[in-house]
This record gives sequence, structure tokens and C-alpha cells, in this order.
Amino acid sequence: MTDLTPGVSQIITVNSFKDLVTTPFYDDRNAVCWERKLVGDFAEIIDKVALKENMVVLEKEVLVSLQLSEQGELARAVLLEDLELLKAQGASPILNIIQSYERDTDLPFFPTDVYSFHVDRSPIPVDTFLCTYYGEPSDILPNAEGVQKVLIPEIRAALKKIYGGVDEGFESFLKAYFFDLHYQPLQGAHPIPLGLGNIWRIAVDHPESKVPPCLHRAPKEKSGEKRLLLIC
Repeated sequence: MTDLTPGVSQIITVNSFKDLVTTPFYDDRNAVCWERKLVGDFAEIIDKVALKENMVVLEKEVLVSLQLSEQGELARAVLLEDLELLKAQGASPILNIIQSYERDTDLPFFPTDVYSFHVDRSPIPVDTFLCTYYGEPSDILPNAEGVQKVLIPEIRAALKKIYGGVDEGFESFLKAYFFDLHYQPLQGAHPIPLGLGNIWRIAVDHPESKVPPCLHRAPKEKSGEKRLLLIC
């Protein structure tokens, strides 16, 4: 295993699924990548699935039923294998075809949708797995290049006005509405695209975690282009 990107110490790259799920996080290393170059036509699969809303779950039964070309069949085989590998580890992977995610417009100065850099939180030990097969890939951000938005003075002051209660309940308010999960890139920050075909395992904020959670976000989609994403 090696660092994937020179100068980005948080990322470790591995050469197998076994190493992906067994390589421990440590120090500031909170992202493990199984770097791959895939074969097959993933766009064909997207084109064969009707999208009535901005996002649809591609169920295994639907995927298996698609009539595909030889290249489409190669792509399907990859998807089915990835689903089975993760399920065998006790994970619950899903495939999403995404036109766009719902935007949060409730607080214009503080959107809490997935386009904002954020961390995942869980009450039990768990990791997040991500793989983009087609379309714009997700991004991660080095923890040193982001600041928790609720620590930015003007944002914190605005949230306190909305809260309007006594100070001792403010931190609970931030957690209840997930404000504390979101991060602002620092000036000059360099988000890292996760690439196509790579399966990533990233650290989650949970009580037993020994590393900081990984900052990540969904990308802004290209106009007219859908994404095919595995997540669990």
C-alpha cells in the first residue's frame, strides 16, 4: 500500500478488495482507495434505466433484467461483483443513478445538502464506501484544508440568532440539525476528485474512531450527464 497522491498523507491506495476493507486508518490517514481501471460501458446501463425523478435506486433485479451489448454486460458484471463483495462484508450497498441531488435552500448562508463538504456520523463503528462508475466523481478535502462552518464567527452568530435559546443548549441544536457536520474549504484548498472506478473507504465520525472523519462532497453534475454511484 502507498500514498495515492504525493503530499496528501491522508490517502492510502491498495491493490485488492481484501486490503480495502482490512487496512486500518491511523494518524491522519482516513481514506483508503482500491484504485482500478474498469472495462465496460456504464453509460449504456444508465441509458437503459428510466429516470422519472432526479435520482433512482438501481435495484439488482432491474440491473440483471437489462438487455445489454457486450460492453454493457462487462459493466454489469463489475457492478454485480462489487455489490456481492460489499454485501459479504456485512455492508448494504446501493447503486444510484443521479441527475442531481435535492438542494437545501432553507438557510442560504448554510446549505446542508451533499454538495457541501461534510462528514458522516454514526452511533456505531462503520465506514462509508463510495465508487463513481460514470459521471462526475465525488471529492474529498484534506482535513487541514477545511474548517468546521459552525466555528466561523459570522456563521456561528447567525445560527445563534436562529436558535434563540440559552447557550448551554446551542451545541445540541447544532448537532440536531446537522450543522456541525459541514465544513468550509480554506482559501487555496485543493479538493481531491475520487476518480472513476475506484472504490473508496472513508472514515466516519463514530465513538470508537481513532482518526478524524473524512471530509467529502458530491460534485456539481455536468449539464445533461447522469452519474452512476455506489454508496454504503
